[in-house]
Amino acid sequence: MLERLLRKDAFLVIWCIAAAFGAYFCTYAFRKPFNAGTYEGYMLFGIGYKTVLIISQMLGYIISKFSGIKFISELKPQKRIRLMVCLVGFAGLALAGFGLAPYPYGFVCLFLNGLPLGLIFGIVFSFLEGRRFTEMLSLGLSISMITGSGILKSAYFFIQRTFHVAEFWMPAVEGLVFVPPFLFFVWMLSRIPAQNTADIAQRTKREPMTGQDKRALLRTFGPGIGCIVAINALLTLFRDFRDDFMVEIAHEIGIDGSMTIFSTVESGIGFFVLSAIGLLSFFRSNKTSFAAMHLMMLAGLLLLVGGSIARVQGAISPLGWFVCSGCGAFLSYIVIQSVYFDRFIALSRVKANAGFLIYICDSAGYVCSILLLCYREFFVASLPYSTLLFYLSLGVSIVGIVCLAIGGSYFFTRLHDRNIHHLKTVYI
Repeated sequence: MLERLLRKDAFLVIWCIAAAFGAYFCTYAFRKPFNAGTYEGYMLFGIGYKTVLIISQMLGYIISKFSGIKFISELKPQKRIRLMVCLVGFAGLALAGFGLAPYPYGFVCLFLNGLPLGLIFGIVFSFLEGRRFTEMLSLGLSISMITGSGILKSAYFFIQRTFHVAEFWMPAVEGLVFVPPFLFFVWMLSRIPAQNTADIAQRTKREPMTGQDKRALLRTFGPGIGCIVAINALLTLFRDFRDDFMVEIAHEIGIDGSMTIFSTVESGIGFFVLSAIGLLSFFRSNKTSFAAMHLMMLAGLLLLVGGSIARVQGAISPLGWFVCSGCGAFLSYIVIQSVYFDRFIALSRVKANAGFLIYICDSAGYVCSILLLCYREFFVASLPYSTLLFYLSLGVSIVGIVCLAIGGSYFFTRLHDRNIHHLKTVYI
C-alpha cells in the first residue's frame, strides 16, 4: 500500500519533505544544542571555553566534510541508512562523554561528536537529488537548516529550566530526547523510491562518481565552481558566527532573551526563505531556473548589506537588523546548499552528483569559520560579537556580489560553448 502511494507525485513530495526535515532536524539535536550554553567563568588556552568547544567540534566537522568529498560522492544507495544510524549513534555517545568528562577535557568529546555528523547532510540529500521536484523535495531539508538551531536552543532552555539539568549534560539529554523521532524519520527516508525514468530524462541519472568523473567536472567548470565555493564559504562563516553566538549577540543588541525568541525569529526567517526558494519549482526550464538562482542569491546578498546600512542609519530596529541579516544570508546560502548544483548538473548533463560539489563548498566554508573564530579570540577579543557580525555582513555581501558576477558570467558562457561535445541545454 505504501509503495503504491509513494508512486503518486503529490504523496511522494509530502513524504520526502517530512522525512528530510525530520531526519536532519533530529540530527541537529546531536550537534547544535551545546552552543546554547555560555560556559561562563571557564577558560582554556587563554581563550573562552565556549570558543574552544566550538572550534573542537568544528575541527571534527571539517574532517568529516573533507572526507565527504570522496565518501559521499561515491556512496552506494544500499549503504546509506545503516551508515546514517551508526554516525548519529557515535555522535550521541560523544555527547554523553562530554557530560562525563572532567573539565577541561570535554572539548575532546566535542571533537569526536563533530567527526561523524558532517556526512549526514550528504546522505539525506542523496535521497532527494535528481528528481523532477527536487526543489520541492528539498524544502524540508532547507527548513531544518534554517529553523533547527533556533528551535533547539529554545528547547534547550525549556529542558534546562524545567528539569534543572547541568550545563555540561544538557547536550546529551537533548540528543536522547530526539532518538525515537530520528529513527522514525530515518525509516521514512528508507522508503523513498529511486529515480524513475522521467526523473532521469529531465535531471540526469545520479550515481556514484569515479575519480575520472570528478577530474573531468573540475577541468570543465573549475573557475565557476570556485566562485560559488567562495560565496558559500563566506556565507557559512557568517551563518556559523551568527548561530554560535546568537545568545550573546541578542543580549548585546537588546533583544528579549525569552525561551521562544530564537525559535520565533528563525522560523520567520525560514518561512521567508522557503517561500522564495519554493518559487524555483515552477521553472520547468533548467536554464531559466539556473538564471533565477543567480538573481535570488544576488537579492539575498543585497538584503544582507542593505539591512546593515539601514541599521546604521537608524531606519530599522536591532531586531529588524538581526532578522534582515538572517533572511539575506540564508536566502543565498540555502540556494547553494539545496538546489543550485542539482540544476547545474541537469543543465550541463555531466556525470556527477550534487554531494560532491556541496562537500567541496562545505569544506571551504568550515575552514573559514574556524579561522574567523581564531582571529576574533587572538586579535579582536574585545570587539563585541554584534559589531563583528555587522562588519561581516558588509564584507560578505561585497565580496559575494563580485564572485557571483564572475561565476555567473563564466557558467553561462561555458554552458553555451558548442565546442564542448557533452553539453546540451535541456528544457523541461
